[in-house]
Amino acid sequence: MEDQTQRKPRILCLHGFRTSGEILKQLVLRWPEPVIQKLDLVFLDGQFPSQGRSDVEGIFDPPYYEWFQSNEDFSEYRNFEDCLAYIEDFMLKNGPFDEIRRNVVSQGAILAAALPGMQAQGVALGKVEKIKFLIVISGAKFGGNKFGMPKLASNAFSKPIDCLSIHFIGEKDFMKEESVALLEAFQNPVVIHHPKGHTVPKLDDKSLEIMVNFTDRIQRMI
Repeated sequence: MEDQTQRKPRILCLHGFRTSGEILKQLVLRWPEPVIQKLDLVFLDGQFPSQGRSDVEGIFDPPYYEWFQSNEDFSEYRNFEDCLAYIEDFMLKNGPFDEIRRNVVSQGAILAAALPGMQAQGVALGKVEKIKFLIVISGAKFGGNKFGMPKLASNAFSKPIDCLSIHFIGEKDFMKEESVALLEAFQNPVVIHHPKGHTVPKLDDKSLEIMVNFTDRIQRMI
C-alpha cells in the first residue's frame, strides 16, 4: 500500500506571456488524477501587469501578467533582475520547492529553463535549495534563434544542465524548433511529443504512462 504520509514533490509553476497563474492552473488541472494527485502544485503570477494585449483574451479572463519586459525582437530585456529576485523571495517565503514547471511560451518557458544553469553559476536563486526537476512545456532558451541573452543568463547553458527534466513538444507549435534545440542543453531529457500546438496538452495513454513514470522518479528522489 502506498505510504500516504510520503511528501509530494512541491512544484512552482510559471505561466506564459501575458497570462496568469490561474490560467495555467485551469490548463494543468485537466491532467488525469494519477498525475495531479502525486504533485503539490503552486501557481504564481508574474510581478508585472500585462503591458499589451494578451493572446488569450476572450478565452481566459484577465488579469494577465508578465515576468519581465523586452523589445519587439526579444533581443533586449528589462526588469530581469527584479523578476529573479521576486521568484526567489516567493520561494523563500513559500518553499522549499523541489521543481519548477515552466509553461506556455516565451516568458515562463525560457525563464525556467535558464534558472538551473543560473543557479549553478551563482547568479540567481542563491538563497534557495537546488532545483531538482523541470517540467518543460513549449520550451525555448535564451540565446536561441528567437530570443536574445540577458546578461545574467549568459553562462546558463555553458554546461549541460544537470537537472532531471521532461519536455512537452507540440507538432503544430510554432516553438517546436526551439523546443527541440533546448533538449541539447539537458542531460538525458525525457520527451513527450503531442499533436497539438502551443498549449498545455491533454495526456493520451502513452504520454500519461511517461508522465506517471516521471513523477514516480522524482518522488523517489526527494
